[in-house]
Amino acid sequence: MPSNETQAPPDRHQFPLIPSSTALADLRTIRFAASSSKDASMPRLLFCRFCFCLTAAAIAVASFSLPLTAAASDQIPGARQKRPVALTNAVIHPITGPVIDRGTLVFTDGRISELGPNVQPPNGAEVIDLQGKHVYPGLIEAHSQLGLTEISSTRATVDHTESGLFNPSVAAHVAVNPDSELIPVTRANGVLAALTAPSGGLISGQAAVLQLDGWTWEQMTLKPRAALVIDWPRISPSPRRSFARSDAPESAPAENPVKQLRDLFTQARAYGKARAANPDAQRFDARLQAIHTVLENHIPLLVHADRLDQINSAVAFAVEQQTPIIIFGGYDAPECAALLKQYNVPVIVSAIHREPLRNHDDYDASFTLPERLRQAGVRFCISGSARSETWNARNLPWHAATAAAYGLPRDEALKSITLYPAQILGVAERLGSLEPARDATLFVSTGDPLETDPQVTNAWIQGRRVDLSSRHSQLYQKYQEKYRQLTQP
Repeated sequence: MPSNETQAPPDRHQFPLIPSSTALADLRTIRFAASSSKDASMPRLLFCRFCFCLTAAAIAVASFSLPLTAAASDQIPGARQKRPVALTNAVIHPITGPVIDRGTLVFTDGRISELGPNVQPPNGAEVIDLQGKHVYPGLIEAHSQLGLTEISSTRATVDHTESGLFNPSVAAHVAVNPDSELIPVTRANGVLAALTAPSGGLISGQAAVLQLDGWTWEQMTLKPRAALVIDWPRISPSPRRSFARSDAPESAPAENPVKQLRDLFTQARAYGKARAANPDAQRFDARLQAIHTVLENHIPLLVHADRLDQINSAVAFAVEQQTPIIIFGGYDAPECAALLKQYNVPVIVSAIHREPLRNHDDYDASFTLPERLRQAGVRFCISGSARSETWNARNLPWHAATAAAYGLPRDEALKSITLYPAQILGVAERLGSLEPARDATLFVSTGDPLETDPQVTNAWIQGRRVDLSSRHSQLYQKYQEKYRQLTQP
């Protein structure tokens, strides 16, 4: 067990910032092992993770020159729940049912066991009197790069993109950094689960659903293969031939990326049949195996598409391949609502706080998008991090609040960041609502989380108490001390 005793920081001169010969030897070993791996995604992934560790070590060493309180930024994940916990005298928001005023919620072994107005705490339970505070299920960020990126200007801390156009075998969850400073900042605002997704190329890789607490990526991963991420190409007419030089040879047209996708999926099906018939006769191919697994297990395609032509093309492709699909972005989704309803295609609205896509669009087109989808009968949820703004995932509840201010009913706004993303991402049996047998992933707030004034005072992830401090709160305390010192007589 870790000791709670405060120890003096070691002499910073004992830890050189230049990597030792042993570290460099380890780096060469990792690069050699990665280069011999069968998985094409492994070399760069392992190398980037090693560089990340070196950068983190350098930052940690540099921090020894600061006071101990400033250096203690790493948080200890919550311990496994050992006895029942009863939250009493609370306003409980189950999401799937009416609000329970002055109720009690009990969770045991990381799962909700009972809740209601007349529930009695079990013997031996830890009883917490909330004195009228509100209990909500953990908010869910439906798309992010949490754990895959830290500082965008520091390459060693960015590991969300692999080289090449087709990387279906890349698995985001194995590259997640559990010690990311963005995670505490995000969960301090009630966001306790998130989809983390790779990017880049035509097929970026496989996204995973994470719970934002744990010692390792294994402990954080809730659903390792939640979707296959595809950045859908723009469908545009062929460029006109220039008549400036009629004798110039016409360049060969670029291959249609949708055709490339179709051919790759066809190859994956043939590969799967060949491997099933005789595994030894077919050479292993990580890319084709990954796509075959997606098709066999009906893992949805998470397609980045905003424009009408992209959405229509992507849905047509998914119908042809007989695989489920989720649209991420969906700016023009209301214009093809009938198609989306016909094939039960949900939309993850990439962000509410973004500019209109076209100059002639209404200024509030992004703000009203969720309500227009709701009126059209299209399933949707709201993301707060756009495609790469993971550092702002903490603002998720305020994206939903803006949608509510522009027409979306308030209860629907709350569902769009709790129940609906859980349903769309296939984890509704674990997250998104407060019901018996659901994970005890919930938080306590002084008020409505769609408002800016209420504060999150307590949180649990699978029954483990979560540390709600963050880099932001540490800086707040630091500068409080600064002005206290300035005002001392």
